[in-house]
Amino acid sequence: MQDFLNAFLATLPPIGMMFLVYFLFKSIIGADAKERKVRAEIEAEERAKLAQKKEETKAS
Repeated sequence: MQDFLNAFLATLPPIGMMFLVYFLFKSIIGADAKERKVRAEIEAEERAKLAQKKEETKAS
């Protein structure tokens, strides 16, 4: 029984690190996805403003 307990306790640190690394990478990837989405929205707004300015100059 002591051998089983020792083996179980020896696996706890790697399992803990596995969860830590998993959540760390998940948060990094999630933040990157949000940043890309916001950047795409900003670029779309800028393109719309530029297109509107071009139409205004053509109408003048």
